[in-house]
Amino acid sequence: MKNYLVILLTLTTFAIAGQTARKYSNEFMNIGVDAASLGMSNAVVSQTADVNSGYWNPAGLVHVEDKQVALMHSSYFANIANYNYIAFAMPLDDRSAVGVSLIRFGVDDILDTTQLIDDQGNINYDRINTFSTADYGLTFSYARKLPLDGLNFGVNAKVIRRIIGDFASSWGFGLDAGIQFQTDNDWKFGLMARDITTTFNAWSINEEKFEQISGAVEGQNQELPETTEITIPKLQFGISKKWIFNYDYSFLAATNLIARFEENNDIISTSFASINPALGFEFGYTDLVFLRGGVGNFQNELQIDNSENLTFQPNFGVGFKYKGFQIDYAFTDIGDQSAALYSNVFSLKIDFGVFR
Repeated sequence: MKNYLVILLTLTTFAIAGQTARKYSNEFMNIGVDAASLGMSNAVVSQTADVNSGYWNPAGLVHVEDKQVALMHSSYFANIANYNYIAFAMPLDDRSAVGVSLIRFGVDDILDTTQLIDDQGNINYDRINTFSTADYGLTFSYARKLPLDGLNFGVNAKVIRRIIGDFASSWGFGLDAGIQFQTDNDWKFGLMARDITTTFNAWSINEEKFEQISGAVEGQNQELPETTEITIPKLQFGISKKWIFNYDYSFLAATNLIARFEENNDIISTSFASINPALGFEFGYTDLVFLRGGVGNFQNELQIDNSENLTFQPNFGVGFKYKGFQIDYAFTDIGDQSAALYSNVFSLKIDFGVFR
């Protein structure tokens, strides 16, 4: 009975009225990519300038001078869920660039016990199968320098594919847009608008499978869920500046403001929008080794006594760069200061210009 209920609740999590916008839809696309960026608490919208810009702000792709590839892996829920990312970018000419990236967040080998008990009430373990639930995000990016010196723009076209075994699957489509601007004194500004078209997901539910589990709880969940959902837009605004000391030492400081058009537990929350800040830094030595840190995900969490407690997510990271190879590591949510799960994140970036 418990397993029937789990699967039934999984199916009904995306049940909404018609095409109503949802607070949390396609959330796997908001986790972030690149250990270097995660180590800075994702405060990178203004200064991102490599293959990973296709995710953070496509305008940054114009700084890619040769073909680049990025890979990342992290695990969640005691390695039950795996989060993987791969990206490629290349310049088209001296004013434009393109990129493509793929994200997969999945849980594999889940036990399907819906057929454990046969029609005669006998338990038969041979009837247990396994299935996977996986979310895929494929992004195509284009960036171009504008006539105004220092101003760049970029756009993303996203295809979302979500699969829950044989029970349900969906396709989704959406657009992002971003701009970056750099002043003469090296201050950088960035604005990223995610899901500007309110990313649309259409679900297809296996009605035969649904009928098998729809009676798991007597008198409840007897109707097939609605099959559409819309992801509301989100804005990210960033400012950053990098200082060089004695030629060998560098210090980068960045801040981001993340705005969702909803009321939630963010540190600044109204009925119109909620805003969450993020702060990050990177200390570098001879462009070879890097130490990073940041803090973000500020939340007013409701306690059992109805009081509120401000929580936050501190992150830490290190990196090593040699010629065209860069390896980065990030440890998120140091000290378990927020409700978010901590994770060890590893990423690799290769610039093919090193082979020329």
